[in-house]
Amino acid sequence: MSDAKGGVDLGGTKIQAVVLDRSNEVLGQARNPTPTSGGPEGVAAAIVETLVEAAGAAGLEAAELTAVGVGSPGAVDSGSGVVASAGNLPGWDSPFPLGPTLQAALDTKVALGNDVQVAIEGEFALGAGRDFSSLLGVFWGTGVGGGLVLDRRPWLGRGAAGEIGHMVVRKGGAICTCGRRGCMEAYAGRAAMEARARALVKEGEPTKLFEIMEERGRTRLQSGVWARALKREDPMAVALVDRAIGALGAGIASAVNLLDVEAVVIGGGLGTRLGVPYVKRIENAMGPHLFVPERPPTVALAALGDLGGAIGAALLGEGA
Repeated sequence: MSDAKGGVDLGGTKIQAVVLDRSNEVLGQARNPTPTSGGPEGVAAAIVETLVEAAGAAGLEAAELTAVGVGSPGAVDSGSGVVASAGNLPGWDSPFPLGPTLQAALDTKVALGNDVQVAIEGEFALGAGRDFSSLLGVFWGTGVGGGLVLDRRPWLGRGAAGEIGHMVVRKGGAICTCGRRGCMEAYAGRAAMEARARALVKEGEPTKLFEIMEERGRTRLQSGVWARALKREDPMAVALVDRAIGALGAGIASAVNLLDVEAVVIGGGLGTRLGVPYVKRIENAMGPHLFVPERPPTVALAALGDLGGAIGAALLGEGA
């Protein structure tokens, strides 16, 4: 058995795995697309494949890892390892025992947590949150996830705390992927933004988004596609990102008004790809909604970058 530990960030479009040494340095990593079919069993198999690749890049077998942590979207029961309500994952219609399934396949201990919660705990320990005792993480990607650290301790609620993407920013508004109306994610989640773009194209509105998607050999509007479309000043991309930023600003400010955290850390696929200028735009969009505007929280880009979710998950695995 080595001193290395594994971490997996399970997202709506990608599975990112890392292997860390005792000092939390990255020894190996691997990334694969999230399957679009096969349900939870197919996703679990892809997680195993990706972690095996990351371990191999570190010169190890997966079974040699001391433990593996997995950050998953949805409602995660960390005790049983069951994941439910993972609407951004294909065919995940019922609760599924992801933890036990992975543990049997990998032959090592597995710990599960909410994807954004473990990412923000990684930022708190090693990244942009190190100087604060309270922070809110907002990860802008396929959906919009959140995580909380209060008084230097993770706040999990009853297991589903931090679901900031499902705060209502407009009563009776756009339909969200969760089936409800007016959620922040219905305006800012990349899946919802893509659905809106496709609907607008059907109505005859021009855009370069899908042309860029095909140029890049993609089947979905991933973060890089949005970034390239914005660089080309594509009107539809600009309008949909503006709409997303407005929703993010209102929703994040409302959460800050409730919790009065010291800092907000913005991450996720879109947050990381678009970077500091768009984090600043989100901060500006928060301003008009803050109850105490003269004392705003620090708003920062996640420092651990695209590997942050997997690194945070690996730290979670230490307690398995």
